[in-house]
Amino acid sequence: MGANKTVHPFQILYEDNHLIVVDKPAGWIVQGAQPDQRSLLEEARQYIKAKYHKPGDVYLGVVSRLDAAVTGVVPFARTSKAAARLSEQFRERAAQKSYVALVEGVPQSRVGRLEHDLLRPPDETVTRVARPGDRNTLHAILQYDLVRSEAGMSLLQIELVTGRKHQIRCQLAAMGWPIAGDRLYGSRRGFPHGIALHCRQLVLLHPTTKQKIEIDAPLPVYWPAWARQNYLR
Repeated sequence: MGANKTVHPFQILYEDNHLIVVDKPAGWIVQGAQPDQRSLLEEARQYIKAKYHKPGDVYLGVVSRLDAAVTGVVPFARTSKAAARLSEQFRERAAQKSYVALVEGVPQSRVGRLEHDLLRPPDETVTRVARPGDRNTLHAILQYDLVRSEAGMSLLQIELVTGRKHQIRCQLAAMGWPIAGDRLYGSRRGFPHGIALHCRQLVLLHPTTKQKIEIDAPLPVYWPAWARQNYLR
């Protein structure tokens, strides 16, 4: 590998001339970091710049994000054409992301569909379930599959039908199943890094070849052993 190899905070899950997909660690903001912070976008730019000896600025387009506390699959487009095509896939829900979450409590049903009207007031940092009379709400839908429960915790596999900010965190908390470590949404359990929400898979069409690509991110090693053993059934 070479003694002078630059160490980056992510694992490369997929890379070609049009697209790079990384496994985001907890605590990293995807884009728009403060001056004293580093963003995943900038780190990925530096990786491309160093690997390919590119002079000047490196183009990378953000087409999908994860909250800073969340881990898993994050794609970046390497050309503006790829960015436009991938962004359209995410807008049209043609690109699909699957998640796993470790939550407090045990759902009564092994499979379920959650539907809520959500509201995120501009002066608040959390999304909440709308109350009667609230305006400008957004309908949110997710489907979950209970993989396993142990010691009052449950491992859920989650598919989003809609994509709202903090949707998974808010909807699960509203059911009495806050994500472990998510103090913002009522969790009473600690978690080693960030929160126990992981984007485990991204399925999309390649922006130029149109071939279907499935990209998986391994569950972080600090998750409980029973969760790591069961999350990919």
